Amino acid sequence: MRYDLPFAARGQTIGLLGGSFDPAHAGHAHITREALKRFGLDAVWWLVSPGNPLKTHGPAPMQERLIHARCVMNHPRVTVTDIEARLGTRYTAETLRHIQRLYPGRRFVWLMGADNLAQFHMWQDWRGIMHRVPLGILARPGQRISARMSKAASVYARDRVPARASQLLARADPPAWCFVNVPMMDVSSSAIRAAGGWSSQAG
Repeated sequence: MRYDLPFAARGQTIGLLGGSFDPAHAGHAHITREALKRFGLDAVWWLVSPGNPLKTHGPAPMQERLIHARCVMNHPRVTVTDIEARLGTRYTAETLRHIQRLYPGRRFVWLMGADNLAQFHMWQDWRGIMHRVPLGILARPGQRISARMSKAASVYARDRVPARASQLLARADPPAWCFVNVPMMDVSSSAIRAAGGWSSQAG
Protein backbone atom coordinates (compact mmCIF):
# COMPACT_ATOMS: atom_id res chain seq x y z
CA MET A 1 0.00 0.00 0.00
CA ARG A 2 1.28 3.46 -0.88
CA TYR A 3 2.11 5.46 2.23
CA ASP A 4 0.24 8.55 1.00
CA LEU A 5 -3.11 6.75 0.73
CA PRO A 6 -5.58 6.21 3.60
CA PHE A 7 -5.25 3.09 5.71
CA ALA A 8 -8.04 0.51 5.86
CA ALA A 9 -7.79 -2.91 7.49
CA ARG A 10 -9.18 -5.95 5.73
CA GLY A 11 -12.83 -6.54 6.54
CA GLN A 12 -13.58 -2.91 7.31
CA THR A 13 -16.62 -1.10 5.95
CA ILE A 14 -15.83 2.40 4.74
CA GLY A 15 -18.17 5.16 3.62
CA LEU A 16 -16.95 7.44 0.85
CA LEU A 17 -18.23 11.01 0.79
CA GLY A 18 -17.07 12.80 -2.33
CA GLY A 19 -17.25 16.47 -3.20
CA SER A 20 -15.35 19.67 -3.75
CA PHE A 21 -15.81 20.69 -0.07
CA ASP A 22 -15.57 24.32 -1.19
CA PRO A 23 -15.74 24.92 1.73
CA ALA A 24 -16.41 22.01 4.07
CA HIS A 25 -19.01 22.93 6.69
CA ALA A 26 -20.97 21.66 9.69
CA GLY A 27 -23.55 20.05 7.40
CA HIS A 28 -20.90 17.75 5.90
CA ALA A 29 -19.74 16.80 9.40
CA HIS A 30 -23.31 16.21 10.50
CA ILE A 31 -24.22 13.77 7.71
CA THR A 32 -20.88 12.02 8.19
CA ARG A 33 -21.60 11.32 11.85
CA GLU A 34 -25.10 10.18 10.92
CA ALA A 35 -23.73 7.87 8.20
CA LEU A 36 -21.32 6.24 10.66
CA LYS A 37 -24.24 5.46 12.95
CA ARG A 38 -27.01 4.65 10.49
CA PHE A 39 -25.07 2.51 8.00
CA GLY A 40 -22.90 0.59 10.48
CA LEU A 41 -19.64 1.91 9.03
CA ASP A 42 -16.20 1.46 10.55
CA ALA A 43 -14.90 4.66 8.96
CA VAL A 44 -15.69 7.42 6.48
CA TRP A 45 -13.33 9.00 3.98
CA TRP A 46 -13.94 12.48 2.65
CA LEU A 47 -12.78 12.45 -0.96
CA VAL A 48 -11.89 16.07 -1.63
CA SER A 49 -12.08 16.23 -5.41
CA PRO A 50 -9.88 18.25 -7.78
CA GLY A 51 -13.11 19.60 -9.32
CA ASN A 52 -16.71 18.69 -10.03
CA PRO A 53 -17.22 17.84 -13.74
CA LEU A 54 -20.84 19.07 -13.45
CA LYS A 55 -19.77 22.55 -12.30
CA THR A 56 -18.43 25.22 -14.63
CA HIS A 57 -16.32 27.11 -12.08
CA GLY A 58 -13.32 25.57 -10.38
CA PRO A 59 -13.02 25.31 -6.60
CA ALA A 60 -10.52 26.91 -4.26
CA PRO A 61 -6.98 25.42 -4.21
CA MET A 62 -6.87 21.81 -3.02
CA GLN A 63 -4.53 22.39 -0.07
CA GLU A 64 -6.75 25.13 1.36
CA ARG A 65 -9.82 22.94 1.09
CA LEU A 66 -8.03 19.99 2.72
CA ILE A 67 -6.79 22.07 5.65
CA HIS A 68 -10.22 23.60 6.23
CA ALA A 69 -11.98 20.22 5.92
CA ARG A 70 -9.69 18.68 8.54
CA CYS A 71 -10.55 21.50 10.93
CA VAL A 72 -14.27 21.02 10.34
CA MET A 73 -14.19 17.20 10.62
CA ASN A 74 -11.86 16.20 13.43
CA HIS A 75 -13.01 12.65 14.18
CA PRO A 76 -10.96 9.49 14.87
CA ARG A 77 -12.95 7.45 12.32
CA VAL A 78 -12.97 10.05 9.54
CA THR A 79 -10.12 10.61 7.08
CA VAL A 80 -9.94 13.65 4.81
CA THR A 81 -8.02 12.69 1.68
CA ASP A 82 -7.06 13.96 -1.78
CA ILE A 83 -6.94 10.39 -3.09
CA GLU A 84 -8.67 11.36 -6.37
CA ALA A 85 -5.92 13.84 -7.17
CA ARG A 86 -3.27 11.25 -6.30
CA LEU A 87 -4.94 8.59 -8.45
CA GLY A 88 -5.56 11.01 -11.30
CA THR A 89 -9.26 10.20 -11.47
CA ARG A 90 -12.00 12.70 -12.22
CA TYR A 91 -15.22 10.73 -12.19
CA THR A 92 -16.71 8.71 -9.34
CA ALA A 93 -16.95 5.51 -11.40
CA GLU A 94 -13.23 5.45 -12.16
CA THR A 95 -12.33 6.49 -8.61
CA LEU A 96 -14.26 3.51 -7.26
CA ARG A 97 -12.58 1.12 -9.69
CA HIS A 98 -9.14 2.28 -8.53
CA ILE A 99 -10.01 2.23 -4.82
CA GLN A 100 -11.46 -1.27 -4.96
CA ARG A 101 -8.37 -2.52 -6.77
CA LEU A 102 -6.08 -0.89 -4.18
CA TYR A 103 -8.11 -2.14 -1.20
CA PRO A 104 -9.20 -5.75 -1.74
CA GLY A 105 -11.08 -7.31 1.14
CA ARG A 106 -12.68 -4.04 2.21
CA ARG A 107 -16.29 -2.98 1.65
CA PHE A 108 -17.13 0.52 0.47
CA VAL A 109 -20.39 2.48 0.55
CA TRP A 110 -20.86 5.60 -1.56
CA LEU A 111 -22.51 8.32 0.53
CA MET A 112 -24.51 11.21 -0.88
CA GLY A 113 -27.20 13.70 0.01
CA ALA A 114 -30.68 13.18 -1.36
CA ASP A 115 -30.17 16.10 -3.76
CA ASN A 116 -27.41 14.13 -5.49
CA LEU A 117 -29.65 11.10 -5.94
CA ALA A 118 -32.13 13.31 -7.80
CA GLN A 119 -29.54 13.96 -10.53
CA PHE A 120 -27.51 10.78 -10.12
CA HIS A 121 -28.54 9.54 -13.60
CA MET A 122 -26.48 12.42 -15.06
CA TRP A 123 -23.24 11.01 -13.59
CA GLN A 124 -20.85 9.19 -15.86
CA ASP A 125 -21.52 5.41 -15.74
CA TRP A 126 -24.06 5.83 -12.95
CA ARG A 127 -25.38 2.32 -13.47
CA GLY A 128 -21.85 1.00 -13.13
CA ILE A 129 -21.55 2.79 -9.79
CA MET A 130 -24.80 1.20 -8.61
CA HIS A 131 -23.45 -2.25 -9.44
CA ARG A 132 -20.07 -1.60 -7.84
CA VAL A 133 -20.93 -0.37 -4.32
CA PRO A 134 -24.01 0.14 -2.13
CA LEU A 135 -25.30 3.72 -1.92
CA GLY A 136 -26.17 5.39 1.38
CA ILE A 137 -28.55 8.33 0.81
CA LEU A 138 -29.03 10.94 3.52
CA ALA A 139 -31.99 13.29 3.35
CA ARG A 140 -31.37 17.03 3.02
CA PRO A 141 -33.81 19.95 3.22
CA GLY A 142 -36.41 20.03 0.45
CA GLN A 143 -35.00 17.05 -1.45
CA ARG A 144 -36.90 14.04 -0.12
CA ILE A 145 -39.59 13.94 -2.81
CA SER A 146 -37.32 14.67 -5.79
CA ALA A 147 -34.87 11.98 -4.65
CA ARG A 148 -37.56 9.33 -4.25
CA MET A 149 -39.00 10.22 -7.66
CA SER A 150 -35.59 10.18 -9.36
CA LYS A 151 -34.67 7.94 -12.28
CA ALA A 152 -32.15 6.02 -10.19
CA ALA A 153 -34.71 5.34 -7.46
CA SER A 154 -37.19 4.13 -10.09
CA VAL A 155 -34.77 1.90 -12.03
CA TYR A 156 -33.39 0.29 -8.86
CA ALA A 157 -36.60 0.28 -6.81
CA ARG A 158 -36.30 -3.45 -6.09
CA ASP A 159 -32.79 -2.97 -4.69
CA ARG A 160 -33.76 -0.50 -2.01
CA VAL A 161 -32.84 -1.49 1.54
CA PRO A 162 -35.50 -0.23 3.97
CA ALA A 163 -34.37 2.44 6.41
CA ARG A 164 -35.13 0.17 9.36
CA ALA A 165 -32.43 -2.20 8.01
CA SER A 166 -29.88 0.54 7.24
CA GLN A 167 -27.24 -1.13 9.45
CA LEU A 168 -27.10 -3.97 6.90
CA LEU A 169 -26.27 -1.75 3.92
CA ALA A 170 -22.47 -1.92 4.18
CA ARG A 171 -22.59 -5.73 3.98
CA ALA A 172 -25.15 -5.86 1.17
CA ASP A 173 -24.13 -6.92 -2.33
CA PRO A 174 -24.73 -4.19 -4.93
CA PRO A 175 -26.92 -2.99 -6.41
CA ALA A 176 -28.27 -1.85 -3.05
CA TRP A 177 -29.24 1.55 -1.74
CA CYS A 178 -30.80 2.93 1.40
CA PHE A 179 -32.54 6.25 1.97
CA VAL A 180 -32.56 7.52 5.55
CA ASN A 181 -34.05 10.65 7.03
CA VAL A 182 -31.69 12.41 9.41
CA PRO A 183 -32.02 15.56 11.53
CA MET A 184 -31.55 18.46 9.16
CA MET A 185 -28.92 21.16 8.96
CA ASP A 186 -29.86 23.62 6.23
CA VAL A 187 -26.39 24.84 5.30
CA SER A 188 -24.55 24.69 1.98
CA SER A 189 -21.15 25.54 0.56
CA SER A 190 -22.71 27.78 -2.09
CA ALA A 191 -24.54 29.81 0.56
CA ILE A 192 -21.33 30.21 2.56
CA ARG A 193 -19.50 31.44 -0.55
CA ALA A 194 -22.33 33.80 -1.46
CA ALA A 195 -22.25 35.29 2.03
CA GLY A 196 -18.51 35.90 1.76
CA GLY A 197 -17.69 33.28 4.38
CA TRP A 198 -15.07 31.54 2.23
CA SER A 199 -12.48 34.06 1.08
CA SER A 200 -10.41 31.50 -0.83
CA GLN A 201 -13.10 30.67 -3.38
CA ALA A 202 -11.95 30.49 -6.98
CA GLY A 203 -13.23 32.71 -9.75
